This record gives sequence, structure tokens and C-alpha cells, in this order.
Amino acid sequence: MIVPRSSLARGLLAITLASTFGAAVAAPEPKSAAREASIRQLERSWARLDQDIRLLDQLLPPTPPGAGSPGTPAGLGPALLRANAPARGPLDLDAPDLSPPALALPSSASLGQGSVQSISLSQALALAYRQSPELQEQRLAVARALADLQARLGLYWPRLEALAGLGYQQSGTGFTVPSGNPALGFGGPFAPGGAFYVPTGATAYLNQGNRSLGAGLELRYALLDFARTPAVQSARAQLREARNRYANGLRRLQLAVSEAYYNLQRSDQLVRIRQADLSNDLVILQDVLALKQAGLVPRLDLLRRRAIEADSEEQLTQAFADRAVARRRLAALINLSPAITPSASDPVSLQPAWPLDLERSLLAAYQGNPELEAVLAIREALAHNRDAAAAQLLPKLSFVGQAGASGDQTSQWSITGDCCGTTVIPILNSGGYDWAVGLTFRWLLFDAGSTAAEVRSLARQEESQAQRYAAQRNDIRLRLEQAFFEHEASLAKLASSRRGVAASLEGFRDARLRYQSGLSDETTLSLTQDRLVQSLVRRLNATIDVNITYARLLRELLPVPRDPAKPLQSQLELPPAPATGAAP
Repeated sequence: MIVPRSSLARGLLAITLASTFGAAVAAPEPKSAAREASIRQLERSWARLDQDIRLLDQLLPPTPPGAGSPGTPAGLGPALLRANAPARGPLDLDAPDLSPPALALPSSASLGQGSVQSISLSQALALAYRQSPELQEQRLAVARALADLQARLGLYWPRLEALAGLGYQQSGTGFTVPSGNPALGFGGPFAPGGAFYVPTGATAYLNQGNRSLGAGLELRYALLDFARTPAVQSARAQLREARNRYANGLRRLQLAVSEAYYNLQRSDQLVRIRQADLSNDLVILQDVLALKQAGLVPRLDLLRRRAIEADSEEQLTQAFADRAVARRRLAALINLSPAITPSASDPVSLQPAWPLDLERSLLAAYQGNPELEAVLAIREALAHNRDAAAAQLLPKLSFVGQAGASGDQTSQWSITGDCCGTTVIPILNSGGYDWAVGLTFRWLLFDAGSTAAEVRSLARQEESQAQRYAAQRNDIRLRLEQAFFEHEASLAKLASSRRGVAASLEGFRDARLRYQSGLSDETTLSLTQDRLVQSLVRRLNATIDVNITYARLLRELLPVPRDPAKPLQSQLELPPAPATGAAP
């Protein structure tokens, strides 16, 4: 026999009140004047609060027309709807224009006409390794360090320079002869009237133009330079530091992409959970509305159910927003084109068990860690720079050799005066060569202590790198231990949340059957449904946290190449340990 819900509720209420308050229920106490005044004051406060809320509602933008469906709440904007659209198909990794140009800004067409395409975690990692801006910058840093090393290696070779010069010079010269040459007694051409006769008091003016062309080679070779070898060793250390930074960037990128992908999976599942919750709320709301029209439930149950349905719709709206943000965060990490929005295609599944205990994980994390090796490389580079600076105070010996040839053409014209015309050559060409070899010796004797101060500065920087090494060593241990403990806790929470989901699901089924049979009210059903939704969310969070903590453990131990030219693989598991049982 099915009892009407309203009669059953009134009967249960009467039994509860009678057992709790006894006979006082049948004869309620008359209200006092003070109580009546407090009730009226409370009603006035509620009226003022309702008036303030209505004024606030007038400031909000109007809700767009059209009611939302269980899968899409009402009032969502077009941008949020477009960002949460289902995937049209898988992403083609070989398609052109997957990554925007480095110096380009998105256009309105690419922002407004995007498409959602599904992508797996391994594909996301492959794209990130290929087109991440941060990783590309680190690759360029390695190439720059290699070029610096090649430049320093050139110090061991001689320098050969070609020299050349071309010039023109013009001048004018005036002559005055205080004493002529007849008094020399040469006779002949030097006698008066001769070709070389210059009288006393004669004057002359001569214009000259000179064109010169010269070319040569200069060879310089440092025979003794104590700063050369430390400079090369410093460049080698800087190259190792850049390569280790690149390897550590690979680990960071693997973790960032994995976390973004797992959080996107979490957002997808939360949307599904909130959609199911809202769909169930709408079904119950229809039942309550039908019972209210039949007079079987009070108006309070209907209003409460409408408030619960509105809250579920609000949480679904927030889940849509979280998923849109998670998609864009993944797209930014892998540097996708603005016209492409990624969607997770992998199902939510657990990563394999972590193969190492805590002690072996810590030891393996310290061995060959690129983050620590980068600090050691910087420290070594500073030590070599200190030696190179100190070598500036030592002598330097260099060999210098030069050889060249030159040619000149001298023009003379506009000759005026009363002498010396026969000795002027209008155009005169001349040429010659020269060569020289030698040794140069340099020794800095005094520089007011600037070199010594530079050496002390580099020594202090070298000591600071040792402290930085200690700090990063502690950070690595803290990160790994935190990830290890949280990984074990997430596994334990996953086991308990699975039991909670099973129990909550059975409880919800029983509560719904009792509600449909009239043996339970809507409040009990709502509480049971909320517990089920919370259990589902806890199980989802525990599953995602297991994968995220696994990725954080993998970030500290993942083998990565130091050379950007070597191929990369989207590794999601720790390689097995060697047969000897040593840590990887």
C-alpha cells in the first residue's frame, strides 16, 4: 500500500514533535509582545534586503532569450559556447600552420573562426617539444654557446689580415732663391742661359698631385698568452651549462604539458558530472512541480528544488568556463595556432605504479640531474674566467710579420716663375715593396688594482654558485618527496573514493525509489544526490591527482638528451632499472 507523501510527511512530523516536546506541542505557548516585535523587525529587515537585491538585479545585463538545455545552461555567451564545442576530429600533426609565426599577432578571422580538434597526451608532448617558444629559445641558447666556443678556439690560430689603401693628395709650393748656382762654378748647363741655371733672387710656384695605392699582409700570432686556455675552457663550461638547461627545460615542459592535459581531462569529466547532476535536478523538479499542482507537496519544496536546480546550473556554467580555460592553457603550452582549440582525446586512466621507493628515487634524482649539472657548469665557467682575468697580469709574447707593395703617381703642373722649370717632371710613377718581422712583448705592470678586484668578484660569484647548488639540491629533494607522499596519498584516496562512490550510488538509488514510492521526501533525496556528486568529484580528483603526482615524480628522473640535435620521444613512463638493480 502506497501512502500519499503529504499524509506520510504530516504523520512523521507529528510523531517527531510529540516524541521531542511531549504535550507542549498540543498547547503552544502564547506569543509575548517582545517576540512579536522581534518578528516584525525581522520581517522589515528581510523586506529591506529584498529591495536591495532588486536594485542590484537592475544593474545586471539582461539574460539572453531562450532556455538552456541540460547540456548547455541558459545565458552562456557565444565565446564560451564556441570554446566548449565538441571536437570536429583529431588534430593532424603534419598539417601546415600548426604554430603561429614568432613575430605575428592573431587576426580577427583566426580568433573568430576557430575549430576544436582532439589531441592525445603523447601528441601534445610531441608538439610541445617541436614548437614550444621556451624550448626554441633554449635551443638557440645552446647554438649561441657553441658559436662562442668556436670563437674562443680561434685564439690558438694566427691572425692574417689583408691591408690596402688608396689615396690622393694635392699641394702647391712656392720657391724663392736667395743665392743662385752660378757661383758654384759648374759651368755648362749651370752657366747663365743653361738648362739648370738658377739666378739669385729667382722665384717659382709649383702645383703637385699625388695618387697612391698600397696593399699588404699582416700576420699576428700569440706565442705566449696565459689567458687563452682559461677562456676556451670557460666557453666549454658555458656550452655544457646551456645544454643542461635545455635538458632541464625538457623535463619542465613535460610536466607542464602533462599537468595541463590531466587538468583538461578533469574539466571534461566535471562537465559530464555537472550535466548529469543538472539533468537529474530537472527531472526531480518536474516531479515536484507535478506534485505541487496536485496539492501533495507544499510550496516550500518546489522553491527549494528550484534553488537546487539553479545552483546545479551555476556549477555547470563554472565547469564550462573551467574547461574553456584548460583548453586554452594547453594550447598556449604547445603553441598552437589561435584558430585551433585542443580537446583531450585520451580517456581518464591511471599511470602504472611508480617502480622505485623513496630512497632509490632520491638517489636516482641526484644522479646526472641537469639542473644540478647546470649549476656546476656555471661554477666551472666562473673559475676559468677568474683564471683568465688573473692572466692579464702575466706577460704576452706575439709574433708579427708584415709584407706589402705600394705604387705612387705624382703629377706637377701650373709652373710659374723665372727658374727651375727644366727640373720639373710632369708625371712621375714610382713603386716599391717592403716587409718586416718582429716580436712584441707586453706586460701589464700597474692598473690600480682593477684586475685584482675583478678576480675577487669572480671568486665571490663562484662561491655563490656553490650555495645555489645546495639550495637547488634541497629543492629537488623537497619536490620529489612532496610528489612521492602526495602520490601515495592520492592512491589511498582513490581506493576510499571508489568505495564512497559505490556506497553513494546505491544510497541514491534507494533514496530515489523511496521518493518515488512516497516513503521519503525531496530533502532526503537532494542530500543523497549531493553526496553522490561529491563522491564522484572526489574520485575524479583522486584519479587525476595520481597521474599529476606521477608526472611530478617523472619530472625529477626522466632521462632527457643534452644535445638539441638528438631525437626526442614522448616518454610517459620511467625506463626500467638495469639488471643489477641499481637506480636508473
